[in-house]
Amino acid sequence: MDSTAHIVTTAKGTGVELDLTVNGESHQLIVKPGDTLLSVLRHTLGLTGTKESCGRGECGACTVLIGDRPVMSCMLLAVEVDSQVTTIEGLTDRSLDLRESFAQAYGFQCGFCTSGQIVRAEALFMRATPGSLHRHDVAEALSGNICRCTGYTQIVTAVELCARRRGLWANEDTP
Repeated sequence: MDSTAHIVTTAKGTGVELDLTVNGESHQLIVKPGDTLLSVLRHTLGLTGTKESCGRGECGACTVLIGDRPVMSCMLLAVEVDSQVTTIEGLTDRSLDLRESFAQAYGFQCGFCTSGQIVRAEALFMRATPGSLHRHDVAEALSGNICRCTGYTQIVTAVELCARRRGLWANEDTP
């Protein structure tokens, strides 16, 4: 387990002492028991690439990886985190080709949802084996992320383009 929590009392009141590993770095924090992971990432650690939008787990803009699992960080209390957290900032090097594919395929316009889309796509790529992905796999993996600008076709095309470059796309695109 990469995080542990203990109740502490400070001059500012009662909080939870939390050891949290984010993007490979260990952080010792004191958080309020009701603080979401999203709030801790953005407001305590200053990692603003993870976007704050609906606050209800409906849009996917706040998606991060917990271990290798995509999770909407607005719906998870920071004290519940049981594995390493990876944000879009932690995927900067790994996702360069994917971000280039998004640009090439016009997979983003305003860019607000893009970090969540990239995180979900990388999670899909982590689980994929060479030659295993189809268009329906991409659509399913990205289904929890809302984009109000592009209409999704360009996003799926961008992920497909990167998957092909990484050798993860199936030779014949049949379900």
